[in-house]
Amino acid sequence: MKLTLGFSPCPNDTFIFDALIHHKIDTEGLEFEVFYDDVETLNQKAFRGELDITKLSYHAFAYVTDKYVLLDSGSALGFGVGPLLISDLEIPVSDLEKNLINDPKSGSRNPLIGIPGKYTTANFLLGLAFPEATNKQELVFSEIEDALLDSRIDVGLIIHENRFTYQDKGLKKIIDLGDYWEKRTGCAIPLGGIVANRNLPLDVQHKINRVLRKSVEFAFANPKSGLEFIKQHAQEMSEEVMYKHIELYVNQYSVELGEEGRKAINLMFDTALEKGIIPEIKDGIFLTA
Repeated sequence: MKLTLGFSPCPNDTFIFDALIHHKIDTEGLEFEVFYDDVETLNQKAFRGELDITKLSYHAFAYVTDKYVLLDSGSALGFGVGPLLISDLEIPVSDLEKNLINDPKSGSRNPLIGIPGKYTTANFLLGLAFPEATNKQELVFSEIEDALLDSRIDVGLIIHENRFTYQDKGLKKIIDLGDYWEKRTGCAIPLGGIVANRNLPLDVQHKINRVLRKSVEFAFANPKSGLEFIKQHAQEMSEEVMYKHIELYVNQYSVELGEEGRKAINLMFDTALEKGIIPEIKDGIFLTA
């Protein structure tokens, strides 16, 4: 059986899926046609129900629970992994909050914030921490640092490997939104998950989940096995940054969500629903037995 599969070219995803797509494990008769896209493109494909299996942002997942079910393996949750708000200037959080409130009399303006996509979890957290932050420009995540340096935006919301590169470019952190979430909730932050199309038979959904778990476990047991494949998609990233990225986003929640992972996801959705950030969810979100 051949299935369409979408994930990002980022090291955490290529690390997780290497064994699965290269048949280093038993895929139980499954074959995969792979699409490599940035997370917001994957989110948009999920809205259209294009793929059988896809990585997406948890924020985006809230809008497609009628089309997709969350697999127990492959997720990116964790502590210290959240998106960062950065600038080319030292900006205290209190100053940012003041500037987010437009005051025509004082001539101040709402700063333009570059975001990696409307439906990213990063943008959800930005809305949670700074509900007045409405002046936004969507950019591919890898372009945000340069947009700051070129003064095309005032503030940048960065994700993925940019956590490790922004300081080298002289950019400065305003706030870690993952830290904001952790202090507020005590839970890991749910960033992205792997979902399967509900049109697939339940036994196939479970088969995908089993195979994916085996792929993650193989990657942990053989961390250098996919090195060339990961490098091939890592956009000239150094090996050190590649593995920092993997260590940050691939952990026990990637093997299995478990009770704590499910709690964090439910809390995120409950909070977003309460604040009117996402629509009501009518379908069970987790893969059932």
